[in-house]
Amino acid sequence: FQTVFVGKNKPQKDPLSSSRWQGFRLEEYLIGQPIGKGCSAAVYEAAIPFPGSRGSAEEEPVEKHQPKEAFPLAIKMMWNISVRMSVENAELVKAKLWLSGTGDVDCLMNGDRCDLWDLLMCRKPVLGRKKLQPHPNIIQVIRAFTSSVPLLPGAFVDYPDVLPLSLNPRGIGYSRTLFLVMKNYPCTLRQYLQESSPDVRLSTMMILQLLEGVDHLVRHGIAHRDLKSDNILVEFDSAGCPWLVITDFGCCLADENIGLRLPFTSSYVDRGGNGCLMAPEVVTASPGPGTVINYSKADAWAVGAIAYEILGLANPFYGHGDSTLESRSYRDDQLPSLPDGVPLEVKQVIKMLLRRDPDKRLSARVAANVLHLSLWGESVLASKALKPDQMIAWLLCQSAAALLMDRLADKSRVETKMKMCFLANLEYEDLWAAIFLLLAWRSRS
Repeated sequence: FQTVFVGKNKPQKDPLSSSRWQGFRLEEYLIGQPIGKGCSAAVYEAAIPFPGSRGSAEEEPVEKHQPKEAFPLAIKMMWNISVRMSVENAELVKAKLWLSGTGDVDCLMNGDRCDLWDLLMCRKPVLGRKKLQPHPNIIQVIRAFTSSVPLLPGAFVDYPDVLPLSLNPRGIGYSRTLFLVMKNYPCTLRQYLQESSPDVRLSTMMILQLLEGVDHLVRHGIAHRDLKSDNILVEFDSAGCPWLVITDFGCCLADENIGLRLPFTSSYVDRGGNGCLMAPEVVTASPGPGTVINYSKADAWAVGAIAYEILGLANPFYGHGDSTLESRSYRDDQLPSLPDGVPLEVKQVIKMLLRRDPDKRLSARVAANVLHLSLWGESVLASKALKPDQMIAWLLCQSAAALLMDRLADKSRVETKMKMCFLANLEYEDLWAAIFLLLAWRSRS
């Protein structure tokens, strides 16, 4: 099954694929309005005008309220306050990015303060970094290049301090920096949930997509460490079903030498970004000789917390007041109840993703398998004495249906893509672990 579907599980088409060498200079882009900013970068909507049309990053800002379709790209300008980047140094950065491949360039940005410095000075060797293979639920960086810092819309309001002296006499930034180009998505998960209330089945599919993305990261030895609804992008298939994409890897752990086990020898070691959604084993770790933080299930814990938001409830680890939990000190029995309409297995998955003890917590893979079976495996689960040959027969039917839908129907349909992700990641032990969990939960209900 993996042999058939791994090749089918391809990333989205490169919007700039028509010209392999296009899009590596800032001057080629028409920059629109700001999309957002974080602690290490600002993001703008962008487009590459057709030949003969006017517009670039150096010209006057474009008018507000342009149609979303006019800017199919998003360009991320990293703030460079750490290293003076000469032309020679800029070429070195470009060479390193070329050697590593632009598809995983966000994973080179490991930390908010030292990204360009480390990249330039080889403190964290690029060739030793984890190479993240493309996945439909992980953001894909289309282009990466260095350029002079331009004066973009909102710069003096949103980030005046990181501008170079040539643009702001009080700025502390350097004149050259790194730019990343990605697809421009309609909204973040937080924005989507503010305007929409997905039903239980759709919510389950959304949680499942996050688990698939996290499982892909874990398989490649990468921890995101800053999962939250603001760092998840959303687009829609032809039927209006949301497709989720994990983005913003500025705080990720992606080191070939240590994998998901971070030596926590001092308080200066960065544990990640979002303190509210930091897993218990991470936030309670005490620095010292021999201390190691294991991130293998930390992102899965964050998905469990975000699941409350997707199901229409407040995130129990946000806010203030008596009802707010802290990951440092909460007990498993303090988790808020989920709505009555949520299926038993979905409730159990979320409960087990939020276990304080990572040894008792579900992995992203097993949790994803449970939700897949809950959504599409009712026929095989109905058997009173499930045997391996019955499971294989069901998988063959699922494979045939997925391949047929992929060939005949709209390839962007969320359900088809999710089934193909499931079949591409099949592992015998993990699948049966999910089956036994489901059957045990149902037998006790």
